[in-house]
Amino acid sequence: MSRPMLLEVIALNAADAAAAESGGADRLELVTDMAADGLTPSRATVAAVRAAVDIPVRVMLRAEDGFAAGDVAALAARARELRAEGAEEFVLGFLDEAGGPDLAAVWRLLEAVGDGCRWTFHRAIDRAADRDTLRKQLAGLPGLDTYLTAGSANGVADGLGALVAEAARATAGEPGYEPRIMAGGGLTTAHVPRLRAAGLDAFHVGGAVRPEGWAGPVSPESVAEWRTLLDT
Repeated sequence: MSRPMLLEVIALNAADAAAAESGGADRLELVTDMAADGLTPSRATVAAVRAAVDIPVRVMLRAEDGFAAGDVAALAARARELRAEGAEEFVLGFLDEAGGPDLAAVWRLLEAVGDGCRWTFHRAIDRAADRDTLRKQLAGLPGLDTYLTAGSANGVADGLGALVAEAARATAGEPGYEPRIMAGGGLTTAHVPRLRAAGLDAFHVGGAVRPEGWAGPVSPESVAEWRTLLDT
């Protein structure tokens, strides 16, 4: 049985979250500083967003621009604080100097959030030295159920071929391709037909639902347009 389409929207605050939910989003990615590809929000923001919506919220665990883990101990402490605030799902992912997954950092954060938390490995995969090897190294990590990827560091327009190829490997049941592929990173409505035809069923938008630009609020009408597109 096919899964329902998943629409995830980036939220910066409770107003964004409420607008995304009212427009038909299935899930939120909660961050601060979208210009840096999303950093960890404050504890107060997490609390406000959880109070504002009923849909799932995935909270970013990332302290600085780039995909090196940085001060892992400090980030783990933040993760424990956010977990205590009620955060139940997360977004994380780091690379080592060779471009492989920083497994030590990932495990440290998984230990900090505790058992049972589902999480997304975010666009660090698009900067990896070898995407396939990264997937196989991460295979079986507890809670990992999604890869957020554009298929390329340059965005979905450049990575369409990679996303289509990886969708085929997922359909074939290839080891390491069990987590859901969620397309995001410069995603536009023009990309959706090809990705859906390839079997992708999860889509992630940020700027695409902010008519006033990255600094502007989420538009529920724009989210609703995406919802209609995915449900058609």
